[in-house]
Amino acid sequence: MNISSFIPSSARTRRQFLQVGAVAGLGLSLPGLLQAKKAGKVDAHAKAKSIILVYLGGGLSHHDSFDPKPEAPAEVKGEYSPIKTNVPGLEISEKLPLLAQTMDKIALIRSGSHNNDHHETATNWVMSGRFGSAFGDYPAIGAVVAHEMGFRTTLPPYVSIPKNPSFTWELGRSAYLGGRYESFRAGDPNQANYRVQDVAVAEKSGTSAADRKFRLLDSIDRLADQVQGNDQLATYDEFQQRALQMVLSGEAKRAFDMEAEPAKVRDRYGRTTFGQSCLLAKRLVGAGVTFVTINYGGWDHHGKIFEGLNKKLPEFDQGLSALITQLSETGLLDSTLVVVMGEFGRSPKINKDAGRDHWGPAASMLFAGGGVQGGSVIGSTDKLGAFANRRPVAPADVAHTMLTSLGIDPATQLLTPDGRPLEILDKGETIKELFA
Repeated sequence: MNISSFIPSSARTRRQFLQVGAVAGLGLSLPGLLQAKKAGKVDAHAKAKSIILVYLGGGLSHHDSFDPKPEAPAEVKGEYSPIKTNVPGLEISEKLPLLAQTMDKIALIRSGSHNNDHHETATNWVMSGRFGSAFGDYPAIGAVVAHEMGFRTTLPPYVSIPKNPSFTWELGRSAYLGGRYESFRAGDPNQANYRVQDVAVAEKSGTSAADRKFRLLDSIDRLADQVQGNDQLATYDEFQQRALQMVLSGEAKRAFDMEAEPAKVRDRYGRTTFGQSCLLAKRLVGAGVTFVTINYGGWDHHGKIFEGLNKKLPEFDQGLSALITQLSETGLLDSTLVVVMGEFGRSPKINKDAGRDHWGPAASMLFAGGGVQGGSVIGSTDKLGAFANRRPVAPADVAHTMLTSLGIDPATQLLTPDGRPLEILDKGETIKELFA
């Protein structure tokens, strides 16, 4: 299909420059993503075809979720008691009863560890696997995946729901790889009448072809102001067609059509932004998206932590347990690696404001699917949950594991804008215990 057939000859000069522009309404601020390189050769030993990263921005309290310390002093223990799970000998917080019955499908790491307590710096570190500044010197793993593997379908390879993490500014971006590898922002799938503009269910039968064509051209016009002069958009080649295919394909429309899900399925995930984000992520990996980030922030509880967790943990419990269980029921868990983490844990001692503060030395993380052995516990923290005392897991190890699960060599050299070769990761190793 030639996009020129949709554009009047009088308008082609400007719009041909913007032949991928019709996806502007999808929330893609730098639409060069639609020019991601062709998929590379995948390692024959890789287990995963897709990754879902559930990102808990702000820092989940490990004491009050997956690493309870019931024997610790009251100012460390907190308000919650542990409960048994369906894995003998494993206990987690009483606020996570659904996940307690899902732990046989999940590997729990209790020894996430690094030495940075600053939100932006730590977030960019754990999302890229390389330590840099707060401003994101290195591309997030999702952007690297888009660069190395490209498109599997007409859908973009890297999607964030509702958008990338943000504190003071947007995080987890493509850094020196450029705008073409930024994430595709899907928006909030829990909104009433959710639709991703230009990739939605078919218009009502009364909508004329002329109206549909006008809307497509209007999208291109709106995009012009955003990308004119962007040196990332120097060439388009085959990806001219990718944009148009994405906008018009039934495949893309079906993937984002949340109304296609039965009400009882949507209820199973919870009618919350997080719950519906988990459901959309499941739909997207089923449709061929390689990397999805679910951004679920709001865990920065410096004060009144238990009031906050009483609201957030049940949403988290319902949405994540439904995601993992339904991935398993549909057979997608074998080919989908699910990773759950934040930028750090929370401090052992409850502070004067009844909260817990930033704490880099200890955090809990979850892994499921993609060949991961469920029901396992890796690493531990000391009796106060302050420091990893067995098998510390660093940000580079997590990034290394995600890359190798997809068959990407972490030693692959990428080129910076000045032509300097730079390895994806400069340290780290695959967490082999996950797959034992």
